[in-house]
Amino acid sequence: MIEQAQELFDEIRSFRRDLHEHPELSGEEMKTSEKIQKKLDEYGIQYYTGYAKTGVLGVIEGSKPGKTIGLRADIDALPILEQADVPFKSKTDGKMHACGHDAHTAMLLGAGKLLQERKAEITGTVLLIFQPAEENAPTGGAEQMMADGVFDRYQPDVLLAQHVWPGLPAGQVGVLDGAIMGNSDRFHVTIRGAGGHASMPHQTVDAIVIANQVISAIQTIISRNANPMDSGVITIGKISGGYRYNVVADSVVLEGTIRSLSDETKQLLKKRFHEVVEGTAEMMGGSCEIRYSDGYPATVNTKRWAEVVRESATTQLGADAAPELIGSMAGEDFGRFLKKYEGVYYWLGTSVGENQKPLHDPGFMIDERALPIGTGLMAQAALDVLSELNG
Repeated sequence: MIEQAQELFDEIRSFRRDLHEHPELSGEEMKTSEKIQKKLDEYGIQYYTGYAKTGVLGVIEGSKPGKTIGLRADIDALPILEQADVPFKSKTDGKMHACGHDAHTAMLLGAGKLLQERKAEITGTVLLIFQPAEENAPTGGAEQMMADGVFDRYQPDVLLAQHVWPGLPAGQVGVLDGAIMGNSDRFHVTIRGAGGHASMPHQTVDAIVIANQVISAIQTIISRNANPMDSGVITIGKISGGYRYNVVADSVVLEGTIRSLSDETKQLLKKRFHEVVEGTAEMMGGSCEIRYSDGYPATVNTKRWAEVVRESATTQLGADAAPELIGSMAGEDFGRFLKKYEGVYYWLGTSVGENQKPLHDPGFMIDERALPIGTGLMAQAALDVLSELNG
């Protein structure tokens, strides 16, 4: 199917570049949604709208009744000022497709076109799920799409999604059994002390000193509470507090994230985080307020379907196309879909080489030669999964 997708290369690339030039943030994807609907009309694909406001569900019903597979692409951009030197650079200051969702959307449309042209050969139904607000963690768009009834008419038996991956070259994919992306929780801690003059610290409770102790103490949660064989990360990404050089701060705010791969580790880290932060602040004469947000759950692949997708990749791209990899602690809203349905989330190699910037970087780019690869792979994987489902 990748060979057939190569014939659509110019069309897929053109659509991807148009989205890249006109990025829309989570919940604002009105024009993006309209463009998707226009393409589905062009391809003769039935669709429904109104899921999580801008989400779209395309439906390809095969000539024979059978099982149902859903293919998902996220459609939103990030609040980042683009610095990539490309001719189709974002035309909207402060907004950028720095995570490849423009490519995901274009490839899913391409896969939809390939499958629509072959609907007479399909047993079962293929759903094309265009999801908004993936970047709006911890809320996301997946839960809202399901709440809005995206699967009321057609219940998927299996779901598939792919994500561009700068750590792999074009022509390779990452397919893992089990967890591939992590739980991604978020916290906002306000540490409170008592302010005063810098020359009289004995009359104060220094919130900055308490914050320093809290930051050091929470690092021991991973090293001394978590099982060394389980993965976990606690990161403070932002600190704010204080007024001026000669004033003892009465409050400090810490913002950060906690990542893990298993639900058991997530609950342990969450529990110990509260205990350590509260205990440290109290021990030093202060207090704290913790706002903890449970984010996206870990994205956990179903082994049976991971094997089918892996075989689809190696059959089309060669025996070395699916190297052994380890998972990532990055969060992914698709994990919420996989909490309710079996499925697979895999990485599509898109590295541009030594100048590659990471995901969410202002200079992020992809190797566009991967576009027909991802398009063809997704279409073929859908057919292979349906074949397995229908026995």
